[in-house]
Amino acid sequence: MSMMSIRAATPRDREAIRLVEEHAFGQQAEAGLVDALVAGGEAVVELVAVEEGQVVGHVLFSRLYVRQGGEEFPAVALAPLAVAPSFHGTGIGGALVREAHIRLKNAGERLSVVLGDPAYYGRFGYSRERAAGFESEYQGEALQALAWGEAPATGGLVYAPAFSELAA
Repeated sequence: MSMMSIRAATPRDREAIRLVEEHAFGQQAEAGLVDALVAGGEAVVELVAVEEGQVVGHVLFSRLYVRQGGEEFPAVALAPLAVAPSFHGTGIGGALVREAHIRLKNAGERLSVVLGDPAYYGRFGYSRERAAGFESEYQGEALQALAWGEAPATGGLVYAPAFSELAA
């Protein structure tokens, strides 16, 4: 019986990450987003789940800022989270998010934002109410936030440039 492990992504994982992202989402956009965020130096925490030597899951948290007036508060954006389709429902996605949250908190991060299914991300403490005061082109029911300690509840969300290129 093998054990799934979670570790930091390495440059040697790039192709495997791309394949997991493409298979999980059925398109190349998210894989391209990952490549652009990593190439742009925007990755804060990037983890992979490995089963029997194969990358089967991936999560990336990139730098995000909350702009209030002339000041910017550093935060992170969870995007994307992907698990190979044959491993859906096994808890790998949740394990990746939980491990990343531990690493982020230990690194002093205080705010994470995600655009996704409220029922899924709510399990990790993300809430629509926590994100309701932010100004964002992604503002809506799927925009959620999670704070560890003091963090702004209002202001404009400034994502890494790769997100704008994805939407273009």
